[in-house]
Amino acid sequence: MRRKIPAIETLVAFETAARHQSFTRAADELALTQSAVCRQIASLEGMLGVLLFNRIKKRLSLTDAGQLYAKQVREHLARLERDTLAMMAHQGAGGVLELAVIPTFATRWLIPRLADFNAARADITLNLTTRAEPFLFTDTPFDAAIHFGEPVWPGAVAEYLFGEEMVPICSPRLLGGRAAIDAGELAGFTLLQQSSRPEAWRQWFNAAQLRDVNAMKGPRYELFSMLVEAARAGLGVALVPRFFVSNEIAAGELVIPCARALQSAHGYYLVYPESKQGSAVLQAFREWLLRKAAEYRGSTE
Repeated sequence: MRRKIPAIETLVAFETAARHQSFTRAADELALTQSAVCRQIASLEGMLGVLLFNRIKKRLSLTDAGQLYAKQVREHLARLERDTLAMMAHQGAGGVLELAVIPTFATRWLIPRLADFNAARADITLNLTTRAEPFLFTDTPFDAAIHFGEPVWPGAVAEYLFGEEMVPICSPRLLGGRAAIDAGELAGFTLLQQSSRPEAWRQWFNAAQLRDVNAMKGPRYELFSMLVEAARAGLGVALVPRFFVSNEIAAGELVIPCARALQSAHGYYLVYPESKQGSAVLQAFREWLLRKAAEYRGSTE
């Protein structure tokens, strides 16, 4: 039975026109004539029985149906392109793993260790995309994700990697030659805040038995990587996971002004759909990642 699928050229023309909101600019991008693009869109609308564009005088805009279909087509074309590039790259061997990962975890922990994985499994390409919040795997192209929080993810397996120890950090210039200060003195410095962890400093001061501190003061930064750079620039004291700054501390660019650490109740997890448990590519990465996480846990105990 013949599938009810428009020609790929027609879908590409529609997605391009929808993105530009212009048949003329779509034609320029695709090296076609404007009339050719118009004919493809008209053919698609005829097949669907739905208007995809509002045509008011010389202005073009997507209808509600057009907006929805454009989003769906764009996602499918992107997935088809990824699959095609993967097949071209591996010629049927190995495979590609699409991983969603927390931004700073990727840059500070995962990527520095990936040379080992690449050496062991050169036939597997690992594509990283940053995602900070949980999502439904069925709505994305991702095969797995690295998640911080609790081991709860609908329809997915969650495997523990390691916990998180938060430590204060700052530029050594901020201490004026001193090696360390106590928690009370630290409260007098500018506290650099992480947007998604608004309670972190309050919890740290509570653990230090200091409850009369305005722990919510100070500028807020979206990413831990921003906090690290702000601390390195001498803008204040940041509270970050220890493993994020191990290199900077070893190099003397940052110091821990007060040795008290805050143990998070949450942890880092590898999560993947239950339906992917049989994937050889995913299992190869999973085994490597769990081994590296165990090594890291052993080095910090």
